[in-house]
Amino acid sequence: MNRVKVATASILRQKSVWAWSLYDVANSAFVTTVVAGFFPIFFKSYWSDPADPVRSTFYLGLSNSLASILVAFVAPFLGALADGWGARKRLLALFAYLGVVMNLGLVFVHQGHWLLALLFYVLAVVGFSGSNIFYDALLSFVAPSGRRDLVSAFGYALGYLGGGLVFLLNVLMYQFPGWFYLSSPIMAVKYSFVVVSVWWAAFTVPLLLWVSETPVVGTQPVTRLFSDSLRELYHTFRNIRVYRQAWLFLLAYWFYIDGVDTIIRMAVDYGKSIGFSNQTLITALLMVQFIAFPFALIYGWLGERIGTKRALVLGIVGYMVITIFGYFMHSELQFYALALLVSMFQGGLQALSRSFYSRLVPREKSAEFFGFYNMLGKFAVVLGPVLLGTVARVTGNIRLGILSIIFLFLIGLVLLLQVAEPEGDTAPKG
Repeated sequence: MNRVKVATASILRQKSVWAWSLYDVANSAFVTTVVAGFFPIFFKSYWSDPADPVRSTFYLGLSNSLASILVAFVAPFLGALADGWGARKRLLALFAYLGVVMNLGLVFVHQGHWLLALLFYVLAVVGFSGSNIFYDALLSFVAPSGRRDLVSAFGYALGYLGGGLVFLLNVLMYQFPGWFYLSSPIMAVKYSFVVVSVWWAAFTVPLLLWVSETPVVGTQPVTRLFSDSLRELYHTFRNIRVYRQAWLFLLAYWFYIDGVDTIIRMAVDYGKSIGFSNQTLITALLMVQFIAFPFALIYGWLGERIGTKRALVLGIVGYMVITIFGYFMHSELQFYALALLVSMFQGGLQALSRSFYSRLVPREKSAEFFGFYNMLGKFAVVLGPVLLGTVARVTGNIRLGILSIIFLFLIGLVLLLQVAEPEGDTAPKG
């Protein structure tokens, strides 16, 4: 316990760690308020047809998958470019502010214009997901290998706290619009998108100012950029096969993170489809944010205590229980219990996956390898929402859709058990 206290105190003295972690605070507001919260509710009841919940679930799932496909295709190319030019921070800023602007565009979409709403939403998710390629890659530059579990979990914990505070403000705006001189709950939801964009833009700045990356000398001219990046991608693919443990972990991650992200993006839609009130859904989301804050920190400690791999296995098993529980869930009280279970595992599983992988790949090519990491993660999310939405539409039973996600966790668990626990900053060859 003393060791944990010393490590935590050391983190709090490092400005670069705080600056890096604050980007999680920045983009978590978007995930919480928009992706997991108000967009699914607003899409079902305002932009789409509220009388056809299965159809709107299908289109929302399809849109989440489309955003993931777009990011997946460009992720390795952008990763190679970021490493070759030392441009991780610049590309992070480009994608982050794309997300900020597209999210702000939702304010101007009128009732019934569901296609335009989905267009802005998809581009905002592309901005969010694209920026995370470079955010994850910068972990290797702000924390030594032995402290990456703790720093990664610290970022997620701050993200839950910051995202929760913004969501709390937005919920108050929605429930009591008169307090904020707003004319209706509809206007409150639209202004919540404004709050998220301002928050996201502001908390991106510390990372751009105070996180350093290794400078690159002798970058190639713009005319050679594309061909050189393609060559880098080819070499990265060869290297990732040489780094056998990293490749095996990526396959495991591909499946289990699909389940995690699908539940994050579709949980509110699922609750809405089986008849839970907006009040219940919003309250449960607030629970997740604030309860997940200490649990993310606990998971960082747990990874150092019992080993990162064992902590990951625990998280995957926890999500399998969540999926089964979700299938049998009927009451709003059970939905709150489900939110508690998600709070215990969500942040820790994401944080330790990132730090575990960072120790399997070479630091000098971190953005390239994290390009593949994010590519597989986003390609996995192509499967999850479509699987859930398609099973729900074909069977007419959304509960079977949520139950189908358990197979992704099971496959991911089996593959993860084959991966050796890494040591040091780079992966052993062979």
